[in-house]
Amino acid sequence: MIELVEAGVEGRLEPTSLRLAERRVAVIGSNGSGKSTLARLLNGLVEPTSGRVLVDGLDTRRDGREVRRRVGFVFTDPNAQLVMPTVAEDVELSLRKTHREKASRTAAALAVLERFGLADLAQRSVHALSGGQRQLLAIATVLATDPAVLVADEPTTLLDLANTRRVGEVLLGLEQQLVLVTHDLELAARCDRALVVHAGAIAFDGPAATAVDRYRTLVS
Repeated sequence: MIELVEAGVEGRLEPTSLRLAERRVAVIGSNGSGKSTLARLLNGLVEPTSGRVLVDGLDTRRDGREVRRRVGFVFTDPNAQLVMPTVAEDVELSLRKTHREKASRTAAALAVLERFGLADLAQRSVHALSGGQRQLLAIATVLATDPAVLVADEPTTLLDLANTRRVGEVLLGLEQQLVLVTHDLELAARCDRALVVHAGAIAFDGPAATAVDRYRTLVS
């Protein structure tokens, strides 16, 4: 359970109170509206300047390390997350604390890659991957540690249509709770709930399809 209690960031997001319990929550809004700030509040990448953000009762300011174990974060550009030379090594890096033995860590990494259809690319350079493959790998490296929640900040913005659909299907099919910041209104409408962020405030909060309609009206 993620809860915002009058949480805000001065100059970027007005204080707001929310309880996010649905399995798939979309966050939509124009560029600069404050939606990425909201997303970063959820795992402590940005700390509130007012109020509190709680994850299963843990305060993101006081318990930041434990919060980040529970809430994984995927960035728009996977290059911000992929740091090792090969695909397998990047997943292994995420597993270094949970699998101390090299053989165990390698086996676990290959199992993660198999889950995301990337096993055949295990020894390939991350720089040789397509945009869609890189984003799937970024998602895999975050989910390798089995967080309870995944926050994805515009994960399909840099992708073509085919890869957008592929990544979208992966995200919507996750067992974890998903908080999805997106400009893809079709994808947002498939979520259970959506927040419309406008001018640093929550302009609408409700069923995803209704939220998409409200957002279209807002920008028109």
